[in-house]
Amino acid sequence: MSRVCQVTGKRPMVGHNVSHANNKTKRRFNPNLQEHRFWLESEKRYIKLRVSRKGMRIIDKVGLEQVLKDIAEREKEERN
Repeated sequence: MSRVCQVTGKRPMVGHNVSHANNKTKRRFNPNLQEHRFWLESEKRYIKLRVSRKGMRIIDKVGLEQVLKDIAEREKEERN
């Protein structure tokens, strides 16, 4: 499974570890992903999403129904 947030679309970034001697080595900055179960009241069931912490805050702010609608629209656009 890829390390991509299903709500925000955040992906790993690439950067450097920098030592005291200023040597640079490649590294990845992964998003803070959590696999979380959310209760979907309209369907009376749980759904499991892989979301970043920011994605959870967005769900708290605008609601799960709206977020799922946005995800469906985004997937529909990607197919076309």
